[in-house]
Order: sequence, then structure tokens, then C-alpha cells
Amino acid sequence: MNTGFPKDNRQAGDSYAAGPSKSVTLIGLGPMGQAMARVLLDRGYAVTLWNRTPGKVEELVRQGAVRAETVGGALDANELTILSLTDYDAMYTIFEPASEQLAGKTIVNLSSDTPANARKAAEWLADRAARLVTGGVQVPPSGIGQSGSYTYYSGPREAFEVYKETLKVLTGTDYRGEDPGLSMVYYQIQMDMFWTSMLSYLHALALAEANGISAEQLLPYASATLSSLPGFIAFYTPRLDEGLHPGDVDRLAMGMASVQHVVHTAEDAGIDAALPAAVLQIFRRGMDQGYAGNSFTSLIETFKAAKVRNT
Repeated sequence: MNTGFPKDNRQAGDSYAAGPSKSVTLIGLGPMGQAMARVLLDRGYAVTLWNRTPGKVEELVRQGAVRAETVGGALDANELTILSLTDYDAMYTIFEPASEQLAGKTIVNLSSDTPANARKAAEWLADRAARLVTGGVQVPPSGIGQSGSYTYYSGPREAFEVYKETLKVLTGTDYRGEDPGLSMVYYQIQMDMFWTSMLSYLHALALAEANGISAEQLLPYASATLSSLPGFIAFYTPRLDEGLHPGDVDRLAMGMASVQHVVHTAEDAGIDAALPAAVLQIFRRGMDQGYAGNSFTSLIETFKAAKVRNT
């Protein structure tokens, strides 16, 4: 079957286009897209831009970028197009009128969305003879082009390898596999842990301030608690992989009593207890399921049970 993709033996970082290898199209100029455009321009790339709000292009054009008047023109300019959009739905809105220009193109979508939507987008682009590499960027705009930053990628390995050197200009690259949804799985897992942890910190700080403790005073203690987590995760990892939750180190019933004390302490201080109360409810479900004498890690079975109920 003719997919429209050129066949050659070029190495990572080479472009399929006949022009300069350091050439890329970027669509979407929010804070992240603007940061990417600036870094690419600073590294000597020829950058073609399109944005639904034309005014955001002006400053970057003065810095050397080329403005595409249409989405089709932006796609025609390069084999590689990087998207930095709100979500994957925005991709369909932008690309639908220019579907004919998608054939043979590689699209790297760095927008955040669900794994299911990433897989759906890969199929949609494949139907139009284009291929999709998905990416989950793990830094804010200020981290683009900085050492230590990285992005999860997944999708066709060949397409990723061809443009890896270009992508490495933006951040480090962590290729996770052929499944286009995998980058979003890893990304959303990280967001799950990040936002839950940061929200717990804010709740703890509200509780601290209610008791006359400032953020500065709490800092070393909050840092010590968070710094201890890698050790706990490393200890429980082999047990979790084996599906074992022995109550030799901790027990769910003890953990539930601890969370109850947190809820009562928040209520006594006049602090909204909704967050620890939600944690307490999860502990109670585990108790109801008979895990009282097991490790708190048995709560993973409670989370998995929700998946069974939903299927």
C-alpha cells in the first residue's frame, strides 16, 4: 500500500524535505508554543508558524520565523509539523480543512490529552496518509531548551528516530514505544502524582498556618516527608509487581486510624477537610473489602475494582 511516505535511509535528525534539514513547522503559539519557536530559532532552525490568533506570530516573525497564511501552507512548508495546542480536538478543527496536505507528513503532537484520544488521532491521521508521534512535555515553558528537561514520546519508532535530533532541541527525549497512547499514559501518570502531591502540600500548609506555622517554617519538614517517598516506593515496588500486600510492615487498619486523625485535626482547625476525607473514604472501602490486616498497598485492588465495575 502506498502511504505517501518517502522511502530513504536518512539518519536521526535528517529531514525528509528537499530543503535544509533544520526546518520545521510549528502550529499553536500559546506560552509553550512560543517558547518552542524561540528555542528553535535560537538554534538556527528555519521555523514556519501558523496560529489561529495571527497577532501572536508577529514578534516571532521579527525574530526570523516565517508566517504561513494558511494551515495548508504551513503543512506544505515542511515534512515535520509540531503541534502545541490545548488538546487533540483542536487538531481536528485545524487540520480538517487542509486534509489533502497531510499526506506524507509527520505530525508531532505535544498537546496534553488522554491515551485514548492520542490513539484515535493516530488512526485519523493514518487515514490521511500521515503519521503521528505523540509527546507529553514534562516541563513548563520556561524549561524548554533547558538541560534536565524531557518529554515522553511514543508512536512509530522510525518517525521518532528521523526527527529525534530536532525534538532534542526542545527537551530531552524519552521514547516509550510504538503505541501512540503510551506517551500520554506516562504523562498523565506523572500529572496524577504531581497534582495530588501538590494539593496535599497546600492542604498541609493551610493546616499549618491555622496553627501559627508559616510556609517557611514548614518547608524543611514538608521537604523531608516528600524526600522520604522514593524509599517507600522502592520498598513496595517488588511487592506490588508480585501482587503481594502482607501486613508485616504496615496495616490498612492502622493507616485508616491515622487518616481519621488528620481529618479531625483539620476540622478542629476550621480547615476544609474534603481532601483527607476523600482519602479516608478510600481506606474505608478497602476495610469493607476485607483488607484491614493487609498493607495499605492493598488499596490498589480497590482502585482496580472500580475498573471492573465500569466494564
